[in-house]
Amino acid sequence: MLKDKLKGALPVPKLVGAVIGVLVLVVVANKSIFYAEPGYVYHVRTITGQEQVVSDVGYQFFFFGRWNSWKRALTVQAVKGGTEDLAYVEVESSETSAALPPQNIMFLDQVDANAQATVRFTIPTDKDSFLQLAHEYRNPENLLRTALIPAFKETLQANASLMSAEEYYSGGRTEFNTEFENQMINGIYIVRREEISEKRVGDVRGSANVAMGTQQQDYGDDSKVVFVVRKMLDDTGIPRRKSQRFIDYGVSVVEARITQMDPNQRFVERMQLKQKASADRAIAREQRVQEEEQRLLAIARGEREVAERQAKAKVDQIQRTTEAETEKQLAITEAQKKQEQAEIDKQTAQVNLEKARIEAETRRTLADAEAYQKKAVLQADNALAQKLDAEIEIQKIWAEAFAQRKVPQYVFGGGDGNTPTGSDSETKAFMQLLTLDAAKRLNYDRDVKN
Repeated sequence: MLKDKLKGALPVPKLVGAVIGVLVLVVVANKSIFYAEPGYVYHVRTITGQEQVVSDVGYQFFFFGRWNSWKRALTVQAVKGGTEDLAYVEVESSETSAALPPQNIMFLDQVDANAQATVRFTIPTDKDSFLQLAHEYRNPENLLRTALIPAFKETLQANASLMSAEEYYSGGRTEFNTEFENQMINGIYIVRREEISEKRVGDVRGSANVAMGTQQQDYGDDSKVVFVVRKMLDDTGIPRRKSQRFIDYGVSVVEARITQMDPNQRFVERMQLKQKASADRAIAREQRVQEEEQRLLAIARGEREVAERQAKAKVDQIQRTTEAETEKQLAITEAQKKQEQAEIDKQTAQVNLEKARIEAETRRTLADAEAYQKKAVLQADNALAQKLDAEIEIQKIWAEAFAQRKVPQYVFGGGDGNTPTGSDSETKAFMQLLTLDAAKRLNYDRDVKN
């Protein structure tokens, strides 16, 4: 059975040849095939001395070629926990190309601080630029160590020398970040540090002479020296720059940011004292404003009370004046009314007097007329009508009296018809006597004269 299997197997020379062929294929594949990862650019050198730039993703074949990988984007950071070691810059799990510790920088006013920043670079992918870069630096580690990291540090420090720490923390942070990105992309400004004498604000007075109190004499100079950094300009007025050398090899800056700035403890304490002083001034200012407002409020309240009293007094005065004026007008009106009434009464009296005079004249005239008439009548008929009227009245009276006389119910008399009392003859005789007496009293003549 074993003999049968050996009879069916390949001959030994053929088997050896097959094994050698497989080994050759493995060696060729190992030296000629690799997988291109995304986000990398590969520098490939073949056995024939040719160079290629591979940026496509996937398996690549180059007969007995050599290659090394470059990240398309390289990042330089200064962060807490960073290190200067660049041994793992090309590790796939590495998030950054170079993570440096925070960089100590010096501001214009000699305040040092630890800055944390990030700059991201991109390398060229075209063949000529990339090969020039690869020939110059040979690998990404050299590029980072000799070009990108020194440019990062130099630009960060140069940017700090353009501004003081107080300016940075007093609102210049955005300007600082903008200038940092500008210098990383376009080059570092060439500057010159100058001393400038500025005039002090306000008078400077001493307090050594106690006898003079606050009226002290001026002392010292009224100027102070400040340091400024001026950008040097070319003939066209454009600031001169020191160019970034990596730009010559096609490396460009994608973004640059200052993420954190930690000044030294002395500056922090000074800023805290300054903030406290500023806060105290603000509080004092607010208290002064409050006191001023209280003073103005007290003045306004006093003025309001005075105004209220003045207004009340004025109202009372106006009211009393109005009442007095009203009483005066009422008195004047009443006097005018009485005067007018007296005038009316006077006129009425005059009219009544005139009327009475006219009535008296009328009555007198009427009386005179009536008397004249009566006189004329009396003279005309000897007062016959009056006499007759008087006789008629007299007779009416005696007739009424005779008709109502009291007589006895039964009268006994003599045969001749005469009674001793109450007889007609007796009555007639009595009436004649009375008539005679009345005629004597009237003393008028009953005869009618012609």
